Amino acid sequence: MSEDQELFEHFHLTVDKGQALLRVDKFLVSKMESTSRNRIQLAADSGYIFVNDRPVKSNYRVKPLDEVRIMLPFERREFRIVAEPIPLDIVFEDSDILIVNKPAGLTVHPGHGNYTGTLINGLAWYFGVRGVLETEDGRMGVLVHRIDKDTSGLLVIARSDEAQFRLARQFFDHTVSRKYMALVWGDMEQDEGTIEGNIGRHPGDRLRFKVFPDGKSGKPAITHYKVLERFGYVTLVECRLETGRTHQIRVHMEHIGHPLFNDPRYGGDRIRCGTQFTKYKQFIDNCFALLPGQALHARTLGFVHPHTHKEVFFEIPPPARFEELTDKWRRYAISAQPSEDSLI
Repeated sequence: MSEDQELFEHFHLTVDKGQALLRVDKFLVSKMESTSRNRIQLAADSGYIFVNDRPVKSNYRVKPLDEVRIMLPFERREFRIVAEPIPLDIVFEDSDILIVNKPAGLTVHPGHGNYTGTLINGLAWYFGVRGVLETEDGRMGVLVHRIDKDTSGLLVIARSDEAQFRLARQFFDHTVSRKYMALVWGDMEQDEGTIEGNIGRHPGDRLRFKVFPDGKSGKPAITHYKVLERFGYVTLVECRLETGRTHQIRVHMEHIGHPLFNDPRYGGDRIRCGTQFTKYKQFIDNCFALLPGQALHARTLGFVHPHTHKEVFFEIPPPARFEELTDKWRRYAISAQPSEDSLI
């Protein structure tokens, strides 16, 4: 995600030939029985309702054969959530948002066989739920974006529909500031640069994504990177997301030949650069053992607060194991002998 999932559902309706003039919000309420009028009005206020491809407000009156399109931020799909006392690192909290520092190894959302032990289960407990929570329960927050299970770092949770809509708009418009720290294989050629390439699901593996250089498939994705520190066989980089595609940093780095260290899905969990010495191979195994997956940390998160409309910024250092990993490489780079220059 990026590590983000798609943020919106898209609905398309054509007004009947015999339809009398009617406010677009009332028209949509009559056609979308499972969606509240409040969410539809929030969609209009946020610029998510289009008639004939032009954004309209709630009081627009639809006419026969108008093409109406509405985008709604995703709601939870599970019927029930079991509250569990999972320790959470809460960085910030008010009545509108919650900022969580997610540890590596914690799945964000129930699904695909992981219906317990997730961040959402822990949030339900944190918000005072005991036992089973029905999804329509208003006490639960709503995820605005996601990061992968083995990625650590900052996540924002909306505490209301209004907050969800306003935050989702910022992610949609790419105005949210997000910076990640990543340890990647190889010595980066440039001190900074930009990776551009459409990202879509890999045709041969539904669990992976890939870059489509021709631009005819996938969705546009842009990652800016800057070298923070060089260790010879690996590089510590800062990645700034301009877009938020699933696995974006992991896919883009693999595409340019620098997969994330210990990323099992994109080839980073084997030696990609280094020496043939047995001690070096043992060193790599020891490094792999430090982290449960890819060396990626969501370090900063900045956006406009959905209620105060003031800019807020959060920063969290990488977890101790990430720091220990980079420190091991730092010591190795200093002590490495000239005889170890041959690459595998």
